[in-house]
Amino acid sequence: KTKTKTKPLHPIPTPATVGHSGMLQYQDTSTGELISQHRTKLGPCHVMRQNPFNSVIHLGHTNGTVTLWSPSSSEYLVKLLCHKGNPITSLAIDRNGRYMATGGGDSKVKIWDLRTYKELHSYATYGGPPTSLDISQTGILGVGHGCHATFWKPDALSQKLKEPYMKHTLPGKGPLESLRFRPFEDVCGLGHARGIASIVVPGSGEPNLDSMEHFTNPYMDNRQRREAEVRSLLEKLSPDMIALDPDVIGSVEESNSILRRQRLRDLAEEADARKEAERDMEKNKKEKKRMRGRSKIAKKLQRKQKNIVDDNVNKLREAREREKAEKERARRRASGEGEGD
Repeated sequence: KTKTKTKPLHPIPTPATVGHSGMLQYQDTSTGELISQHRTKLGPCHVMRQNPFNSVIHLGHTNGTVTLWSPSSSEYLVKLLCHKGNPITSLAIDRNGRYMATGGGDSKVKIWDLRTYKELHSYATYGGPPTSLDISQTGILGVGHGCHATFWKPDALSQKLKEPYMKHTLPGKGPLESLRFRPFEDVCGLGHARGIASIVVPGSGEPNLDSMEHFTNPYMDNRQRREAEVRSLLEKLSPDMIALDPDVIGSVEESNSILRRQRLRDLAEEADARKEAERDMEKNKKEKKRMRGRSKIAKKLQRKQKNIVDDNVNKLREAREREKAEKERARRRASGEGEGD
């Protein structure tokens, strides 16, 4: 089974595919060329979503981690341990790229802040783990679990709410395979074991449509579609521009080449120092602090023998007590004779 995602921010979509082998591949649909391929080294991957803000690919792995990838990097950009000991079952990112929702085999939906890469809060699901997640254009969080679909208000991403916005049940049609919001409409599509269903979710679609955006005009005729395709070919962006911070593309570099090289050198040194610190922390965690000689077999046997009480031990204790008593009487006798003199 292979997952495929395209990048809508780029005029020519660059599809990304990943499958059971864990190989992530990027391909240019305009030329058919293979742009890049990366080994995730984390086993099979069955969950993949694309960040609509910066076009970075998010992969959910069976060991509970989520990794972020771009075509220009052979290593993952960020790695998060979201569900310890449980596989990632679903992913969703909001349109502003600020929040990420992850569903795991522990029947929990966790909300993460992509600006700090920290967990904000979590929600528990019933009837099974969350099999599908999606965030609408207005920020409504949809969760598919078992034969149920639960929808949370946009505030559920930034703060934890007590009750969901609305619920929907499909009796006898579970489990829910997919849940997706329809853009610019208050409609949500549900894919289940017996087909598909659509429900109305008030306030989920963006009410203001900008027809000047790339392929967002629903009333586009054949001529306008051809012109849009030509324009997308002329405005094609390089896949190397996909990064965690898309604002860097529009920034101005230093005119002085020496300062620019110095800045790049400082950034590389900071990254190396960060990696070295992480390695040291891992080494310190693995090493156990032991006192010298405490873990030897002879010492362990001696400590065990101290707790064993038998006849010989009692006789030895009595003999030591008699010796102490005799020494004490001799000391008193000697002190008494000295005073008499």
